[in-house]
Amino acid sequence: MVSRSAFRWIAAFYWLLAVSAADADDPVFRLTIRDHRFEPAELVVPAGQKIKLEVENLDATPEEFESYELNREKVVPAKGTVVIFVGPLKPGRYPFFGDFNKDSAKGVLIAK
Repeated sequence: MVSRSAFRWIAAFYWLLAVSAADADDPVFRLTIRDHRFEPAELVVPAGQKIKLEVENLDATPEEFESYELNREKVVPAKGTVVIFVGPLKPGRYPFFGDFNKDSAKGVLIAK
């Protein structure tokens, strides 16, 4: 007989496998923060499909990826990377900005 604790570990393991497999199907797009700017400033992504957005911050200070249109807000630590899942999006433009450097950190996802 399997103990409750062992059963929980087995269930958690299979759940993680299922989540990892689902994430593997999402196309990955990358943004970089360098000198308080997003690179690229315009990123074309597929409409109608969930995407995985990896945001890497090369700066020595944190930045916050924020978008009212995408309903996302996430701090990207200095010299760190975060993952943000977005979509599926309708065709259109979805602006985002760095909340800590609003004058320079600006960009847009373009769903086509």
